[in-house]
Order: sequence, then C-alpha cells, then structure tokens
Amino acid sequence: MIETRLTRRFGIKHPILCAPMALTTGGRLAGAVSAAGGLGVLGGGYAGLFGNEPDLDDEYRAAGNAPIGIGFITWAAAQNPQVVEWAVARRPACLFLSFGDPAPLAKPAVEAGVPVICQTQTLRHVEEALDAGAMAIVAQGTEAGGHGGRRATLPFVPEVADLLAKRAPEVLLLAAGGIADGRGLAASLMLGADGVLVGTRFWAAEEALTPPAAIARALAANGDSTVRTTAVDALRGTPWPVQFSFRVLENRITREWAARETEARTQFGAMKQLYADARARGDLDVAPVVVGEGVGLIGARLPAATIVDRMVREAERALKSGTALLR
Repeated sequence: MIETRLTRRFGIKHPILCAPMALTTGGRLAGAVSAAGGLGVLGGGYAGLFGNEPDLDDEYRAAGNAPIGIGFITWAAAQNPQVVEWAVARRPACLFLSFGDPAPLAKPAVEAGVPVICQTQTLRHVEEALDAGAMAIVAQGTEAGGHGGRRATLPFVPEVADLLAKRAPEVLLLAAGGIADGRGLAASLMLGADGVLVGTRFWAAEEALTPPAAIARALAANGDSTVRTTAVDALRGTPWPVQFSFRVLENRITREWAARETEARTQFGAMKQLYADARARGDLDVAPVVVGEGVGLIGARLPAATIVDRMVREAERALKSGTALLR
C-alpha cells in the first residue's frame, strides 16, 4: 500500500483521484473509483450553462453510498453559482474547481468545511488557489486531455512543490497530465506530489459515460494522434478563455483548423449547429474525442476498480525497482 498525505487527509486507501470530466465522470464512475479506494469526483462540467449535460442530481445519486467530490469548470459555474450552493449542501468529499478565479466559488465551501481542490496550469493560478483557501493544488501539465495550458507535467509539478514548500507546506499537491498507469503515479510521487489526478485512463473505464464509438477510436490511437488547439472551441461557439486550449484526437475538423486559431476566432460559433448535430449522431469526424497523450496507454476498456488496482501495483513495483538502483 502507498500511503501519502493525500490518503491520510482524505481517508482513502490509494493516492488516486478520478478527474471530474464533463460528460464522462458520472456518478457510476465517481462512485466506482471511490469504492476501489481512490476518490472519484463527479463532473459538473459547465454547470448547466448550455443545457446539454447529464442531470447532476441523478448522477450524484448514481454514486450510491460512496463518498465523492464534485467538480466544475470555474468560469462557467461563476455564471450559475447556484450549482455550487447545491454541491456544498451535499457535503461532498471535496469541491473541485478548474479554469478561472476560484475565490468566489471556493468561499462557501471553505466556510462550510468542505475541502477545496483547485486545478492550476501556471504559478499565478497556484497563488490564486492558495489565496482562495485551497486544501489541495492540482498541477496540470499540457499532456492532459481536454482543456489545459502550456506547462509540461515533468517540470511544472516540482516547481509547484517548491512554491508550496515555501508558502503553504500544509497544502497537498496532485500531479495531472499524461498520467495513465502506475509508472506515472510513481514518477509523480518522486516529483513531490502527494497523489495524482487521472483523466484519460478513467475516461475509458467501463463505468464512464463515454460512447463506445469514442472508446474504439481511442483504442486505435496513440499519443501522437492528439492535438491541442483553441480552434475547436471557437468554431463550436464555446466561450473558453483564450489562455486554455483543448487537447483532442485528430479528426477532420482539427486537420482543417487546428493551425488556424486566429481565423477560427473570427468565425466564432460558425460550426455550432454542425457540432451539435455531429454529437447527436455520434459523428466523430466532427465532434472531438477528448483524450490526452496518455491515450496510447489505455490498452483496453476495464472496470474502474481494475484500473485503480493495476496502477497501484505497477507503482509499487516501480518504486521498489527504483531503490534497487541505489548503491
């Protein structure tokens, strides 16, 4: 068993969190990860802003009795703060905030004693999260699927660890971005993290809301098959802050537009209906498959409990073999 400050603070068996992926981490997946000894975080996504997400009440109930967190895209939830009030009222294991100023939304959670986890992409984001009262910081590298920044996981995590050691040594650190097996977990612990946030590997779990066709396409891909761009959000009319780009599998739209980001911004929303129709009929040449560079490490669609168990066992072996190098 791998014990860290994260496992002790949250009372979990393994230092693994499932990312609150929009349209993917429903209650079944979050509950399954928690039941397996990690911590699942329900994906609140855009906080109902666009009306095309699963019902949060239904998904929260689907987790059963397993303790789970609830996560939101911060800039979207700021436009619908009632969803954060809804979340805090349920006393989740944590409130997870990503992509925006966390302070206004973190305040009611901090006052209610609900731990706040903030995902960050720059050192400035880390400072903002600390000012907001975060109990834990996620240092997200650009290798991650979905939205993120430009910093790479390998140098970003230890730099955040150094910052926390100086300013807030009691605050926990999680690594994210490209972590899809036990080797990534072991490496993250060596970089100074207390645990990991895993997205892409759980995206392909049996309990995930991910469509089978998207899983099939991901299983045939590898890390070289992904691209990070702001063009997709611009064309589909989703008002993401320009500092965050979107990592997805290459498809027809990315091949045509990924390198034309400035032009795409001038055509904001031009493909909104095309994108909506493509999602409805499962046309993955238009609607993106949202995965990170860890897609090449998926291998197969497995139950969340099996994924957690394998990651921990692999990490234990990696850590033990690492000590054998010492003379």
